Amino acid sequence: MISVRRAADRYRGGEPAAGIESLHAFSFGRFYDPDNLRFGPVLACNEERLAAGAGFDEHPHSHTEIVTWVVEGELTHLDSTGRATVVRPGDVQHLGAADGVRHEERNTGDVPLVFVQMWLAPLVPGGDPAYALVRGISDHTPYEVAAAGAALHVRRPTAGARIPVPPTAYLHVVRGEVTCADADLGPGDSMRVSDAPGLELTASTATEVLLWELTESQ
Repeated sequence: MISVRRAADRYRGGEPAAGIESLHAFSFGRFYDPDNLRFGPVLACNEERLAAGAGFDEHPHSHTEIVTWVVEGELTHLDSTGRATVVRPGDVQHLGAADGVRHEERNTGDVPLVFVQMWLAPLVPGGDPAYALVRGISDHTPYEVAAAGAALHVRRPTAGARIPVPPTAYLHVVRGEVTCADADLGPGDSMRVSDAPGLELTASTATEVLLWELTESQ
């Protein structure tokens, strides 16, 4: 099964008056779609845009693996375990909420912030909160979220390059244009792949793609 979802069809959320704009690829918050609740462990893929000084006040999470990729600007992260970090383009941030954690996310800089945040369901709920930050992750070093049975591949191919796609995968285009399974994908577009071995994506331009390798889909 291969399903393409277009950037323009994402749910719009956020609070524009407060400098927060959100685009949701899955049913999220007040945007409820019973036919679009998740794909395998992937519960959310949100593109967030925060104006300078804007942010999400402290709020709780539980039983969720939260992975963040900064596209532009810098994200300031604070959480109830005492961590305070700044996440920049090229970094992968992972917050395992486990039995419960609170965090705050803000744009403390003077330029706009754009980031993609992905939520995954753990295979087994519970445990203690965990945090990881990988600085400048390599294209050839997948980031494993073992708790959710998934691995994130950040791929930045040049024009004409071909990249193998795992048989079961979730693909989100951050920038550039790619072709996969005869579909042309641009920024914000995504593809859900289930039990489809042998697929490749071809970069039409210099591209940045977030590619989740999943053990199973739904």
